[in-house]
Amino acid sequence: MIGSSCVFRLKHLSIIPPILLTLGMGGGYSAVAQSKLYNPVALPPSNEIADKLTESDIPTGLGGFARDYLVKLNKGDNVAIDLTSDSFDAMVTLLSTDGTTLSENDDGPDGTTNALLFTRVTTTGTYVVRVRAFGETGVGNFKLKVTRLRPS
Repeated sequence: MIGSSCVFRLKHLSIIPPILLTLGMGGGYSAVAQSKLYNPVALPPSNEIADKLTESDIPTGLGGFARDYLVKLNKGDNVAIDLTSDSFDAMVTLLSTDGTTLSENDDGPDGTTNALLFTRVTTTGTYVVRVRAFGETGVGNFKLKVTRLRPS
């Protein structure tokens, strides 16, 4: 169709927003970032939130869903990320400022299906804490807390 374009939506799990691919007149594709399609929530100043994972959250591609939160961390911060849920097998991932996975945890040391992640931050920036259920399914209430640990 001359003079028109077709739009395709791509969804993925990196912190980079989903994009629109536009098929132009020459048959090539051009990508346009659509930040309104992906809006992670900033954690409140307490770095603690009670929320709910739902089927309208980010599809993981494995049958489950994820929800992302932004947190500002500084170089040298030692952090503990605690994710608890009575509704699903909790998994937490920390994504760096460039979208790569820094670390993740499925089960905490207490033998439950809650997640507890310890990591040291090497670069100041805004990070993404991803909450998701381990495996294919799982939705429901959860609590997330990011704590900066004091050096001993």
